[in-house]
Amino acid sequence: MTTNREIHLASRPAGWPTEDTFRLVETDVPTPGPGQIVVRNQYMSVDPYMRGRMNDVKSYVPPFALDAPLDGGAIGEVVASEAPDVAVGDTVLHNLGWREYAVLGARSARKVDPSLAPVSAYLGVLGMTGLTAYAGLLEVAAMKPGETVFVSAAAGSVGSLVGQIAKLKGAGRVVGSAGTAAKVQRLKALGFDAAFDYHDGPVRESLREAAPDGIDVYFDNVGGDHLEAAISAMNLHGRVAICGMIAQYNDTEPPAAPRNLAMVIGKRLTLRGFLVNDHGHLREEFVRDVAGWLREGQLSYDETIIDGIDNAPAAFLGLLRGENLGKMLVRL
Repeated sequence: MTTNREIHLASRPAGWPTEDTFRLVETDVPTPGPGQIVVRNQYMSVDPYMRGRMNDVKSYVPPFALDAPLDGGAIGEVVASEAPDVAVGDTVLHNLGWREYAVLGARSARKVDPSLAPVSAYLGVLGMTGLTAYAGLLEVAAMKPGETVFVSAAAGSVGSLVGQIAKLKGAGRVVGSAGTAAKVQRLKALGFDAAFDYHDGPVRESLREAAPDGIDVYFDNVGGDHLEAAISAMNLHGRVAICGMIAQYNDTEPPAAPRNLAMVIGKRLTLRGFLVNDHGHLREEFVRDVAGWLREGQLSYDETIIDGIDNAPAAFLGLLRGENLGKMLVRL
């Protein structure tokens, strides 16, 4: 093939993105220079943090450029190489998704073994998603055996792993919130002790019923009313690992802070935001633990797969609407 298709950012959204935010563009398949490789992407990831990069604001990662391809996690097969350490046919993980073919420096790619797990797993349970869950729960929130853990967006790619890892590491009780009855049932099948649909009533009341003795750890993917409810339910010296706040990513007005932040003082709570890139030192331990749990059938993961680069924008919009179960991926 000589034609490459990629998704460009056509405009910066105000509020919710739409299909018009994106543009499908045809280009030539790139040619590698010295030290470079060309990868035929097999899967790409869409993730909530990408919404923030559509805004032209200073953040921990540069914004997407207008009229240029977006980027993000991807995995694929090397089809051309000018790098001595990477051969045609190798499977590599890299960060140039949103396109069918990617050219990049070989040092920016990581070779993986496709015989150990389905390649899509390296974008989820064995990749950034899994490490986020592992590091956030065990290092940032420092969960201890016997504690009660609450996870929001618990049927998503990160949250579903947080709950299972908490049980594997000895949590006394694990509670999850999700957006549909089917997702609630899935959480219970994954071993959550209790789960609720946040549409069924105030989160504070649902959480009080699910965790009558309070919570010690909250893994926050949502923010907003979930964070407020968690603060109220926290026991003394509770910890919050703040991974994301998807509830406000598309807001056009500044969000109201939780109305009970003063409780942080009396309860001596710790609220800590984190980025997975700060916890790379855990990767070896993480891979060892997770690979073992997968091998022994102790850990499960879900994927929602959308086919075709042209459907990548729809996959991303579906992710923001909560249409995914587990990791949302695009198969190219």
